[in-house]
Amino acid sequence: MVPLPSFAKRCDAEFVVGVVYNLEAIEERSAASHRHYFASVNEAWQNLPEGLADQFPTSEHLRRWCLIRAGYRQSRDVVASSKSEAQRIAAFVKPMDSYAVVTTRECVVTVWTAESQSMKAMGKQRFQESKDAVLSLLGLMIGTDPVEIGRAAA
Repeated sequence: MVPLPSFAKRCDAEFVVGVVYNLEAIEERSAASHRHYFASVNEAWQNLPEGLADQFPTSEHLRRWCLIRAGYRQSRDVVASSKSEAQRIAAFVKPMDSYAVVTTRECVVTVWTAESQSMKAMGKQRFQESKDAVLSLLGLMIGTDPVEIGRAAA
């Protein structure tokens, strides 16, 4: 590797001459794809059936819920000493993140939060996989093909 002159000092600080480093090519994802995805989610949100529309006050709530349902999430369990304590913990935790899905089962409170889809947090391939999963789920929710959601958003 031969760094550009403007990065030479930084490379001297980070790397040692003679040591072998594995380099990974990182493909940047398209800003247009990113914008199209968010427009598609918004389009689907505006077309939710009445029974579902009340559950999602914003398209962001819908997007994050879909990410959680599609498996793009972090999960945390809190074990309580009783069912009633678990209910109290769940009631306490839910207002901390209005996007989180909080459930209780017996004495266990589970808190799911959606993975970030920011450019920094999610690479091109994982973003595309999560985008496809969310749009497929949205298609099922509003009774249309995910491709049609994308066309309507364009």
